[in-house]
Amino acid sequence: MQHDLIAQARTWLAEDPDPETRDELGALIEAGDTDELAARFAGTLQFGTAGLRGELGAGPMRMNRSVVIRAAAGLAAYLKARGQDGGLVVIGYDARYKSEDFARDTAAVMTGAGLRAAVLPRPLPTPVLAYAIRHLGAVAGVEVTASHNPPRDNGYKVYLGDGSQIVPPADGEIAAAIAAVGPLADVVRPEDGWEILGEEVLEAYLARTDAVLAPGSPRTARTVYTAMHGVGTSVLTAAFERAGFPAPVLVTEQAEPDPAFPTVAFPNPEEPGAMDLAFATARRAAPDLIVANDPDADRCAVAVPDTSVEGGWRMLRGDEVGALLAAHLVERGVSGVFAESIVSSSLLGRIAEKAGLGYEETLTGFKWIARVDGLRYGYEEALGYCVDPGGVRDKDGITAALLVVELASVLKEQGRTLLDLLDDLALAHGLHATDQLSVRVEDLTVIADAMARLREQPPTALAGLAVTSAEDLSRGTASLPPTDGLRYQLEGARVIVRPSGTEPKLKCYLEVVVPVADAASLPAARARSAELLAGIKRDLAAAAGI
Repeated sequence: MQHDLIAQARTWLAEDPDPETRDELGALIEAGDTDELAARFAGTLQFGTAGLRGELGAGPMRMNRSVVIRAAAGLAAYLKARGQDGGLVVIGYDARYKSEDFARDTAAVMTGAGLRAAVLPRPLPTPVLAYAIRHLGAVAGVEVTASHNPPRDNGYKVYLGDGSQIVPPADGEIAAAIAAVGPLADVVRPEDGWEILGEEVLEAYLARTDAVLAPGSPRTARTVYTAMHGVGTSVLTAAFERAGFPAPVLVTEQAEPDPAFPTVAFPNPEEPGAMDLAFATARRAAPDLIVANDPDADRCAVAVPDTSVEGGWRMLRGDEVGALLAAHLVERGVSGVFAESIVSSSLLGRIAEKAGLGYEETLTGFKWIARVDGLRYGYEEALGYCVDPGGVRDKDGITAALLVVELASVLKEQGRTLLDLLDDLALAHGLHATDQLSVRVEDLTVIADAMARLREQPPTALAGLAVTSAEDLSRGTASLPPTDGLRYQLEGARVIVRPSGTEPKLKCYLEVVVPVADAASLPAARARSAELLAGIKRDLAAAAGI
């Protein structure tokens, strides 16, 4: 066994084109570190609907140039098998470790395979790549990013020519093509022959961002902005300037790209502590709101002044921002379909119904939301918003920021705030309060065991609320294809449990709906919702054994 492992590692080492990972793997072989080698060679990183994502390092279970070259060769073979030889593949990348190398390798493989390749001019937000695919008439797009994952991760996200991320069966077919790739020496990789795009593609994207705003709308709200050490600053500030908003006050410590993400444990606005510097900047600058992007700027977080919380600033939940943007679009008189994933708040459906608009629920992820026929607006609770599906068929943290600052400006002119509008929505539709129980694990069997336990012994009540139905979503439903998840309906509440598709996490999404008779009843409704959410979280953790 040990001899086989060392032999496997030496075979990989002989093919590895990267001096850095060659040295790393060579040292592990030299040291006879069979535990670490076994982890690196326990299989291969699986290509799925999120593409690839994993920790950087040598070996088939890590993100590295060898893995990326194979992925690119498989994608090229898939495209050619569908008659797209000579088609354009556009490639974007963020500012993480190795991102530019992976982008260049992808361009070389595409060129060597007889496709045309074009690389964005520099590290740019993921939505710029999603926009460029349709703008340039590409047959596919690749974004090298690990979004908001830890610093040592990177990833590889694939879009097809419709500008949306891949869904089944394309993911499985591409995975099979990757598995069929032979020795790396047989993958043709020329030194040049692809195009490095100019700033024109970014200019075209920025020109499109204006379309999300209402002509002549107020543009007065003042913001503090953080890019969370990612690639958002230059694009967001340019978009704000074009729109005529006041220049945002930057969180200077996090404004420039830095793959080490030195000021945060996890570069995700949802994680504890990630917004501390933004809150500190806001206490000095006294803006109307805080806007944050994640490192590849496809997500948008919002925080507002709130005297009732310590520090005077409160992060809005993704569901709250999702409802606010929906209400703003309804007020502007838009038409079309509103869509969200099943893990997001049911409030969107109520807003759409009252406005006479279409509404659809999808599986988790914008790869599904973006495919809804007639989509006008889509959102997901994990801070993702698609506000211009005609331009970007994916979540876009830049245009979402523009729309939320427009809304804050409209309310400011009325002497009101985003919190006032949330109160209005609670009075109109009931208080919809959401929370999440999220457990990060080292050992993935913990997640599998928790899901198995819940399937075998589903809870009959949570926080004293009877479970009225329990659905195993792996069997599919009348409106949803199968997915690994569980959905519980309770009296006045809903719970969904699923493994994360991009991180080693078990995620449980909780929602309670509390009727509100009048404005005076809001504090009691909030207290009741907090009590119920805490009880559901406690009882669900016990039921899942986590």
